[in-house]
Amino acid sequence: MIDEARHLAQLNIALMREPADSPVMADFFANIDRINALAESAPGFVWRLKGDPPVNPFGANALVNLSVWRGVEALSDFVHKSGHMDIMRRRREWFARQPEATLVLWWVPAGHEPSVEEAADRLEQLRREGPTASAFTFATHHLKVTP
Repeated sequence: MIDEARHLAQLNIALMREPADSPVMADFFANIDRINALAESAPGFVWRLKGDPPVNPFGANALVNLSVWRGVEALSDFVHKSGHMDIMRRRREWFARQPEATLVLWWVPAGHEPSVEEAADRLEQLRREGPTASAFTFATHHLKVTP
């Protein structure tokens, strides 16, 4: 069931193994426009941050993906059941493993476009407190939002 009053925001970050212009990263960046177009045409897609954030709180080698979806199922279908999965399978070629969470989900009012700072706060909350109703993961999205 889709909630018309709220949408799902998601942030994921990835720390590049090499600089963006290195040969190691070439195939990833060769596919980025195709994957972004796939996301934008996916059922349930609402909005995404375009371009590099003005300030990247995660560091110069971090790529930031921030988007809004109509719900968990729409985002999960895109991530796990589309051509995006082909790129996901290769992520270790381009990105370093991280000991901390690199993805966070949270509910926003419909029409809200979250800032990178807001997203960074949610990721930090998830890292600090674990999953809650205001910062969660695919595995913990069932947590109830308190009124």
